Amino acid sequence: MRSHIGVFVENLVFTALCLSTGPVFLVLGGAAWHDGASWGWAVSACGAAVTVMIPVLALRSTRAEFPRITGGNRVRDGSGSYGDDTFVMWAPRSEPGPAGARLVRADVLEASSVRYDPDREATFTTYVGDYAPAEFTPLVRLRLRVHAAEEAEGAVTLPGFEITDEWRVPALCLSAITAGRLAVLTDGLGNVTVHWPGSALLAGTRTCRLIDHDGRLIDVTRRTRHLLAQMRLSRTVGGIEMAGDTIDLRHLDTETAARFRMLADRVRAFPEDRAPVTEPGEEARLMQAQLPGDEGGVGSVGRRWSRRGGHLVRARFLEMRARTTFQYDGPVLDTVLRAQPADGTPPFDAARRLTVPMNYLAVLHHTREAVLSVSPNGRSFVVDWDRTNLLAGVGTAKVIAPDGREILVPRRSDALWPLMNLLASHAVSNPTPVLDLRAHRMRAVAGAVMEVMRDRGLAPTDHRT
Repeated sequence: MRSHIGVFVENLVFTALCLSTGPVFLVLGGAAWHDGASWGWAVSACGAAVTVMIPVLALRSTRAEFPRITGGNRVRDGSGSYGDDTFVMWAPRSEPGPAGARLVRADVLEASSVRYDPDREATFTTYVGDYAPAEFTPLVRLRLRVHAAEEAEGAVTLPGFEITDEWRVPALCLSAITAGRLAVLTDGLGNVTVHWPGSALLAGTRTCRLIDHDGRLIDVTRRTRHLLAQMRLSRTVGGIEMAGDTIDLRHLDTETAARFRMLADRVRAFPEDRAPVTEPGEEARLMQAQLPGDEGGVGSVGRRWSRRGGHLVRARFLEMRARTTFQYDGPVLDTVLRAQPADGTPPFDAARRLTVPMNYLAVLHHTREAVLSVSPNGRSFVVDWDRTNLLAGVGTAKVIAPDGREILVPRRSDALWPLMNLLASHAVSNPTPVLDLRAHRMRAVAGAVMEVMRDRGLAPTDHRT
């Protein structure tokens, strides 16, 4: 389990090797100046400047590579403005689509990754003015069932159809594919443009609320018919600003507010059931194994960290905002998350720039939970992506009982969290999703692990490994 100090030392040594000319020039320039050479001070000054940059660059690279959440990251102004069930996503802009295209729903029948080809060795890559560079945007083959366009004033009804094609999918919107609901623009001639921010809204990844003219809050998350009507109206009037995940009708112009008010009244008069978190047939759309990111594991543990009081806490992402910096595993996002301390103190919000793995983003409609590793003094937190991915359902866990029988742990099982805490408290590392209780190092916790499995109704199968 890498520590912050360990990562800093690694980066310091690497940076010192890369900028080794700085100390050399500093010494040579100082010696020449001491001997009376007039140019010595200039060489010495250049060497000093380069030498000073060594710890500065090492600190910067460590902060990016090992993004700790400390007191300085706590959100103080406006803290608590997001509800626990809120998730705000600031996604990349989408293509406008063909002229005269209609916005309709499409169901994802099948999905498979075609290509994702950035340089694996690149640490951080930043673009200017391009929110979805092709090399960092997965190319995905989709088979879609495009729904018929409802009749509108003076518009010709467009029939539904199926289409198979390849689309570039912004990483932030991958969960819309897994959920199986997309918002697409079609002209009735077989041309389909996926509206990715709208798809994340239709999938329920982004939460959505309305504040009507009476100040009442209406939650329309995963109410697909209303959301489609809302998006169509927004396109008609040239766009509607969402403050976070909320549209306040009191801030719209009179005509637009009246049209949105009709939608709001319809929601109250004819309540619409929420769409499922994921449409049937999710197995044909799962792409986590084809996307970059940690597979997920029960978690690595440092013995010193555990014995000194290090522990795990749960957190929840409240906001993700796209940037133009990318790593191979995923995009670098501005995030806000809410941590729930284990000692019962009130939860707090923290803003931190993080590299979020693509395979985690693919299941973001299921859960926004994260696992934080807490330092022994309780002053810093680090997102543990191995445990986070396993808890989020990126992969599945398996426990091999002392007698060799297997226990398959379902995705997002409530047994995972107590299991992770049990191993962390006993300083037992298991970086993979397979926990083999027959190993010598597992003897101290084997009985407790089996008790956790029994309490959650998970029984071993007869198959022996």
